[in-house]
Amino acid sequence: MQARSQEKIPDVLILLFAYGEPVAHDTAQQAPASPAAPARALLPLILPALVVGVGAGLLFTGVSAAGEQLQHVLWENLPDALGVGRYSVLWMLVMLTATGVAVGLVVWKVPGHAGPDPTTLGLDAPVLAPAVLPGLLVATTLMLAGGPSLGPENPVIAVNVGLAFWLGRRLLPRMPGGLWAALAEAATIGALFGTPVAAALVISEALAGRQLKGLLWDNVFGPLLAGGAGALTTTLVAHPSFDLDLPPFGGHPGWGDLLAALVIAPLAALLGMCAVYAFPYVHAVFRRLRHPMIALPAGGLVLGLLGALGGHLTLFKGLDQVAELARDPEGRSAGAFVGMAVVKLAALVVAASCGFRGGRIFPAVFVGAAFGLGTHALLPAVHPTLGVAAGVLGMLLAVTRQGWVSLFTAAVLVASPTILALLCIASLPAWLLVTGRPQMRLRDDGTPVR
Repeated sequence: MQARSQEKIPDVLILLFAYGEPVAHDTAQQAPASPAAPARALLPLILPALVVGVGAGLLFTGVSAAGEQLQHVLWENLPDALGVGRYSVLWMLVMLTATGVAVGLVVWKVPGHAGPDPTTLGLDAPVLAPAVLPGLLVATTLMLAGGPSLGPENPVIAVNVGLAFWLGRRLLPRMPGGLWAALAEAATIGALFGTPVAAALVISEALAGRQLKGLLWDNVFGPLLAGGAGALTTTLVAHPSFDLDLPPFGGHPGWGDLLAALVIAPLAALLGMCAVYAFPYVHAVFRRLRHPMIALPAGGLVLGLLGALGGHLTLFKGLDQVAELARDPEGRSAGAFVGMAVVKLAALVVAASCGFRGGRIFPAVFVGAAFGLGTHALLPAVHPTLGVAAGVLGMLLAVTRQGWVSLFTAAVLVASPTILALLCIASLPAWLLVTGRPQMRLRDDGTPVR
């Protein structure tokens, strides 16, 4: 019976489910290209994609809003009531250590232990059991409010994937199970960036090198629709903006601009690779502490010390903080900008290693932007917008190893089409520095993924 029902499912739906799985084939004898899917094969995707997209967008905005409200209480109302400076050294140490205790309790006591070790997860989240998801949501909300240098992307993707899979298999059991995972991941990425383009780029990159059934656009049809629904939901509810409102990069780029991009992006990638190589060693130190009620408070204390060193802008996920940093490109010295970049990068490594649930894209954006502003402060001839874009590009290439996402994010932050050609060229030497090397992601045994 199961085999008969599978035969009625269009091939393109099955492929969409397995887009993250390699398809074995002989490179010497390539199969002939499959014809494009008829419209009737894609029509069944529309309603599931829209529902998953809206749901993923609402969950993301809900988690973000809850984190922001709790952050307001913890970092403004509470210290004001106690007569303590909001971002004094004492309050940073207390709050970040307390956040470690709170998240440690969730990881220790809540069913599912807030999911697997976050160092083993990327944007391609596994399907977690429903019992794991509430604890993961609570741990993520506490992390966002408490100040560790991580973003919401990885855990929110994991929760949306788990919910979509669990509900989809029960409501539409004849649909391939992994279709729900593909739609949920695309929807969440669209919600995160406020546009489905990022989702389409991630899925296109995942499909590269795999034998596809039908045209590429057939295979991204459902995820693109889910990403669009997720992005539109976030835009209507939360009105996000990634534009840093930097000085416009007008006119045509010159040779000096090209040289600057070719130097800044690889240097930022090298800085990011320092963190990548340190990542497994820092994780091993916290792993030796064994218990989450030891490792997470210890990590929180270290993060508090780093926050005291780098200032309050080096706390939290970094998106609001990088916007504040970019408002005054001339307001700090090169040493101050680069120092903040180094502190934030160290905080990212510690937060991701000790067990806090979160993603690495948003804090990496802060690091790259601070590094790029530092190059402008050191060499005023480097346009601040170009410095930020090239710095973010190189840093994201090192930290995420996602070429399209890195290029897209760097371009969106500065909202300057003129810079896009420079970024495309600058991505090549930066990619040569990071490709084939360890990633900021570990296997279950603690060894880095390559």
